[in-house]
Amino acid sequence: MRWLALLMAALIGPTTALPAAEPAPAGAILIKPAGVFDGLDGKVHPGWQVLVEGDKIAAVGPALAAPAGAQVIDLPGDTLMPGMIEGHGHLFLHPYNETPWDDQVLHEPLALRTARAVASARATLMAGFTSERDLGTEGAGYADVGLRQAIEQGIVPGPRLNVATRAIVALGAYGPKGFEPGVEIPQGAEEVSGVDSIVAAVRRQIAAGADWVKLYADYRWRPGEESKPTLSLEEMKAAVAAAHDAGRPVAVHAATAEGMRRAVAAGVDTIEHGYGGTPEIFAAMAAKGIALCPTLAAPDAVARYRGWNGAEPAPASVLLNRSSFALAMKAGVHICMGGDVGVFAHGQNAREMELMAAAGMPAPQVLIAATWGNARWLRMDGKLGAVKVGLLADLVAVEGDPTADIAAVRRIALVMKGGTVMRR
Repeated sequence: MRWLALLMAALIGPTTALPAAEPAPAGAILIKPAGVFDGLDGKVHPGWQVLVEGDKIAAVGPALAAPAGAQVIDLPGDTLMPGMIEGHGHLFLHPYNETPWDDQVLHEPLALRTARAVASARATLMAGFTSERDLGTEGAGYADVGLRQAIEQGIVPGPRLNVATRAIVALGAYGPKGFEPGVEIPQGAEEVSGVDSIVAAVRRQIAAGADWVKLYADYRWRPGEESKPTLSLEEMKAAVAAAHDAGRPVAVHAATAEGMRRAVAAGVDTIEHGYGGTPEIFAAMAAKGIALCPTLAAPDAVARYRGWNGAEPAPASVLLNRSSFALAMKAGVHICMGGDVGVFAHGQNAREMELMAAAGMPAPQVLIAATWGNARWLRMDGKLGAVKVGLLADLVAVEGDPTADIAAVRRIALVMKGGTVMRR
């Protein structure tokens, strides 16, 4: 068989070793930063340290004793905090100023999109986001399920993923569009029409591996039109019931007031975007405990692709998003930190946090939203989201104090996932 090995070596060529994550030592790891932001109380605790054993946090507090043989990581001047959680991402998309959405869906091969998603997952993790809710592959089928498995098995580096697979839209209400009527064009989500159809789609996606079910309550029926309601209240109620029966939460794209009203009435778990929200709608969301992912970074990015230089006054789409975000905060709505990353570059997830702070949310609250808050709204709080004994050791160190300067979350000094140092 030696000839076969030689033949394979000739065909494949020399291999290049990829940089490997630093493995967690057999003993404990004591992390000694300048302070700890635990994700719970909004404060940086000077002098606190964190002891990690295996993949869990074993102790938190000042002047911890290092067990015999423990590795000590000194981080003077840095703040240690929970690994950040991206609440609304699309790893199978890349910025629209690189390739328009239609062309990504129609012309990029699945293998290319998957390879790019692997690189995007790594960039996300290296940026300090150790978990992500990926809300639809936009025409890439169930490839997010395979990516989640590859990350879980240690084949590729990336955040812990909760995936929504294909997402669900009303028949005729999504895209790509603009082709000969009657010609079947691949769509960016699964089309449904009627209660039976949407229930079947929910069950089909869950069976294929969806952790979340994503619905589109409204969208543009034709290019250039304003968004209109698409799924009926009856369809949405049936979808939510089917998903909740299976133990899966439901996220809903809703940009119009009526789409949001239907989503609230249907009992969904999160609403994405919420641009058309009114005080009454946000009050209803707060009463039902429905979280909002405002995705401030998405219209900001699209406006810049269209020529906006960031000067005020901002374009109408940006101002509308800021206004709805302010109304939601005033109503006491739970805020999910999610930027619709994929519209802009993966690894730049902190862009949403900066815009949330600029729009009036205090930096400590932004940090909580991106850690413990997202862990709660995305149903991960029993495992991660805080620097707390017993939780997974998903930890990030940033240079400086992020409660005083939210931009500090871009200055990554350490990324640890499950007790393994991924970046330092």
